[in-house]
Amino acid sequence: MDKPLVGGQAVVEGVMFQTNSRMVTAIRRNNGDIQYFEMERPQKKWVKKLKKIPVLRGNVAILESSIYGMKHLEFATDRYERNPEDDISIEEEKQAVNQTKVVLSTIIVGILSFLIGKFLFTLIPVFVAEVFSGMVTSHFGQVFLESLFKLILLLVYIYVISMTPMIRRLFQYHGAEHKVINTFEEGRALTIENVQRHSRLHYRCGSSFILFTVLVGFVVYMFVPVEPFYVRILNRIALIPVVIGLSFEFLQLTNKLRDIPVVRWLGTPGLLLQYLTTKQPDDTQVEVAIHSFNKLLRRD
Repeated sequence: MDKPLVGGQAVVEGVMFQTNSRMVTAIRRNNGDIQYFEMERPQKKWVKKLKKIPVLRGNVAILESSIYGMKHLEFATDRYERNPEDDISIEEEKQAVNQTKVVLSTIIVGILSFLIGKFLFTLIPVFVAEVFSGMVTSHFGQVFLESLFKLILLLVYIYVISMTPMIRRLFQYHGAEHKVINTFEEGRALTIENVQRHSRLHYRCGSSFILFTVLVGFVVYMFVPVEPFYVRILNRIALIPVVIGLSFEFLQLTNKLRDIPVVRWLGTPGLLLQYLTTKQPDDTQVEVAIHSFNKLLRRD
């Protein structure tokens, strides 16, 4: 029997796993207990149709993951460093406000944060490359410089945030998520010992996707003008959905080819980036990830 395709996401002190129909998060509370949050993934027909369209489906998948993932992040952050006895007060606080407005505002903030971040990582390198336009005048040179600065900005940003204690623990749970999925996909029993033996890197990781947007963007930008400067700005903004969609397709391709020796190297750049975005988890973090995964399989 084919195994279900499982994805995941690290949250504060926990891990979320998901299939096409359900999402489950497990977090470690400050008293050592493990607590769960579950939800079904809405199966909307029009979304399913969009997910069958190449390039477009990547944008739909990113948007959908952002919306649903925010709910699990909210669950985890609401309970971070709060005693389980306070859970009643957490629910009372939520009931005291209009939940529809809270949900909508959370979704809007999440989408805006993603868009603003994407705009900054897309446009800042354009301005930096333009500074060197007097020395590097060729089309190829300008696109290469822009992509290089974007890559440097990405690596520096990830490295800097990884130095903070909370993000470092988040990256450890990210590593635990990958280890559990790798163990499951190899057909091994989900024990702490088995999971710890597996790699913390995975071909389908969103970190790989982020890097692919840089590499794919480099290729796409070779086919559009860089002068005049305002045209360059406009086409970079207009091409964001195209770059996202093509990067998603490339990520899916590398996952399908990962067992073919000659072409599996296509996913190597994304795997290398994961050495920054994942950290080696301890046994307690792996335990949380296993609980989340097993709960998902029981419910799915």
